[in-house]
Amino acid sequence: MQRDFIWLWVYEIGFAADNSRNLNVDSTAMTLPMSDPTAWATAMNNLGMAPLGIAGQPILPDFDPALGMMTGIPPITPMMPGLGIVPPPIPPDMPVVKEIIHCKSCTLFPPNPNLPPPATRERPPGCKTVFVGGLPENGTEQIIVEVFEQCGEIIAIRKSKKNFCHIRFAEEYMVDKALYLSGYRIRLGSSTDKKDTGRLHVDFAQARDDLYEWECKQRMLAREERHRRRMEEERLRPPSPPPVVHYSDHECSIVAEKLKDDSKFSEAVQTLLTWIERGEVNRRSANNFYSMIQSANSHVRRLVNEKAAHEKDMEEAKEKFKQALSGILIQFEQIVAVYHSASKQKAWDHFTKAQRKNISVWCKQAEEIRNIHNDELMGIRREEEMEMSDEEIEETTETKETEESALVSQAETLKEENDSLRWQLDAYRNEVELLKQEQGKAPREDDPNKEQQLKLLQQALQGMQQHLLKVQEEFKRKEAELEKVKDDKLQVEKMLENLKEKESCATRLCTSSQDSDYPLEKTLNSSPIKSEREALLVGIISTFLHVHPFGASIEYICSYLHRLDSKICTSDVECLMSRLQHTFRQEMTGVGASLEKRWKFCGFEGLKLT
Repeated sequence: MQRDFIWLWVYEIGFAADNSRNLNVDSTAMTLPMSDPTAWATAMNNLGMAPLGIAGQPILPDFDPALGMMTGIPPITPMMPGLGIVPPPIPPDMPVVKEIIHCKSCTLFPPNPNLPPPATRERPPGCKTVFVGGLPENGTEQIIVEVFEQCGEIIAIRKSKKNFCHIRFAEEYMVDKALYLSGYRIRLGSSTDKKDTGRLHVDFAQARDDLYEWECKQRMLAREERHRRRMEEERLRPPSPPPVVHYSDHECSIVAEKLKDDSKFSEAVQTLLTWIERGEVNRRSANNFYSMIQSANSHVRRLVNEKAAHEKDMEEAKEKFKQALSGILIQFEQIVAVYHSASKQKAWDHFTKAQRKNISVWCKQAEEIRNIHNDELMGIRREEEMEMSDEEIEETTETKETEESALVSQAETLKEENDSLRWQLDAYRNEVELLKQEQGKAPREDDPNKEQQLKLLQQALQGMQQHLLKVQEEFKRKEAELEKVKDDKLQVEKMLENLKEKESCATRLCTSSQDSDYPLEKTLNSSPIKSEREALLVGIISTFLHVHPFGASIEYICSYLHRLDSKICTSDVECLMSRLQHTFRQEMTGVGASLEKRWKFCGFEGLKLT
């Protein structure tokens, strides 16, 4: 059989998890044999199938011909027989042509293209497991791995005795690659026995592990989405106002001070309003609230004065604007007069046509701007006249209304003052009654008891202060003791270090004296060969490498030694050879991918050097 070895750059297929398909190019070089076309045709006829073309001609019409990178070889397609991979996705309007797939221990023959595609069940969510039926009776788990590991990483295989198995892949897109092999005929080696053949049926399988992983992933995505929405809502939510403190005498005094300050008035008024709405006003706190309301009322005059000041500023600004506008109009009138004087015949005849055109354009622009500003100024004056007339009419009506309203307001103020005085009297009466009740309940004989209790409390406080002073003194004394202990510990550590240094010096002196007394033992111990076994190994390795003048790898040497003794370890042999630098030498041979380390015998050269 004739065989040609060709370097092929093979396509790998990647299916995304969302069933989108992408084609990635892998530039791993591999050598694959191309068989004799007559042999392929004979094999296909024996199986009762129509022979398929394997001459290497492009089957896909839109395949890139630039992939034929070697001279003298026609362009090759991923569908060529013998590649042993799953071809890339093909457009739906184009017929799918499956080719023979060769593995190490089996061969996969494609189904008849005229038959309908194999049926599959509905894909379960998160499916990573496939059912494979129609396996040969003599098929092993190793053969299953050999066939389906091309589709992707295999996590687990559960094989049954009834010629089917379940395969679990690492990713979901690998299942789509495995489904491509459904319908293929499998034959183990070159046997024609029924036990060595079968028709593969690949389908989706429902596994609890896949469903659990998919549900965990969905829950994780839902959690992330909820977290993202919560963060977005928190970001868009307006900041909440600061909480208002509850009413107390201390807080009441603070708010009363803030009400007097113009810069903190708005905050204090909000607190006062919240307290009143909460129902904090009672007979005992009514006077405090009345004083705060009175201080809030005092700001009315301030606000009116501020408004009047702003109105005055606005009137002054209007007056300034009117004066500035009138000055601008005067200057515009002067500029327009200059243009008109220049347009007269005495000066106009001396200008060129371009100059006359520019002067006329400038004159028109200046007149337009002057008219606009003049209309604006006239509008301001009309508004002032209208305001003056309205004020005169209002003054006449207001004089009558003010006289009537003054009397009404005086009556209302008198009524309000009368009511407030009445409320204050009621409040004072209630306070007096409460004080009388408290004094009536507490007998006069309790006064000396209170004095005694106060004295006892003072004595107890003095005793506590003395006890605290004693505790502080004891704490200081213990701190001083701790510092002394730390200093002693440091001194002891220094002494220990000095002793260790002296001991090390003594041991060095002893070893030096022993070396001087026994030089022969030192030379014997320092020799690279430590036992008779190592000497025998050196002799055998030297003889083996002398026969191989171009050197041999450590694996080759150890394979020879294992024939003599199977207990020899590769690492021990390599360590022994590296110690004998004048007997064995390691060199790098080869180029690129064929680079390897080889050991050579250099004993004759080392003898001269030593």
